[in-house]
Amino acid sequence: MVEIAAQQPLRVVAVSGSLHIPSKTSALLDAILDRVAREQPIDAHIIELTAIGPEFAGALTREQLPPSVERELVRIENADLLIVASPVYRGSFTGLFKHLFDFVGQYSLVDKPVLVAATGGGDRHALILEHQFRPLFGFFQALTLPIGVYASNSDFTDYALTSPAVQERIDLAVQRGLPFVRNRVRDAGSVSDYVGAW
Repeated sequence: MVEIAAQQPLRVVAVSGSLHIPSKTSALLDAILDRVAREQPIDAHIIELTAIGPEFAGALTREQLPPSVERELVRIENADLLIVASPVYRGSFTGLFKHLFDFVGQYSLVDKPVLVAATGGGDRHALILEHQFRPLFGFFQALTLPIGVYASNSDFTDYALTSPAVQERIDLAVQRGLPFVRNRVRDAGSVSDYVGAW
């Protein structure tokens, strides 16, 4: 079973809370996804709030969501690994990022591995990972991975991540985090056992 979990593609969903294109937050997500893919075959899906935000911004209940957003929620709930990132906006993640997760089933993320990441104007915002992201996913009883990734504006050049220190942080986050993900998949059964839910 461990061997199966290590070889079958992991279903990875990355959620960008950025409200702009181009986006440093999305560039950071891409870098993390690329690093995960070097360690483990993945079936990656990226959710950009710039694309789907207008479709759910005014919804008050999940029943009011259009099918396109419902499909994205199902992907989040059935992922083997979530990678979530947001720019720091007024001391927290963006409102639309939180609004999206307000629709996620309360018990749909129990024990689900989540790698948290954020971008901000400077290093003083780095604690968003501990003070905002971890409590949110703690509510869902998700397994927030040990190391998060934060990048400042100065870590990018023309929306490309160019900081060796942040790349090293990504390396460490992935190397430390993937064993938890593989164990979760192993404990849940073979990836192929529930591939239809994807």
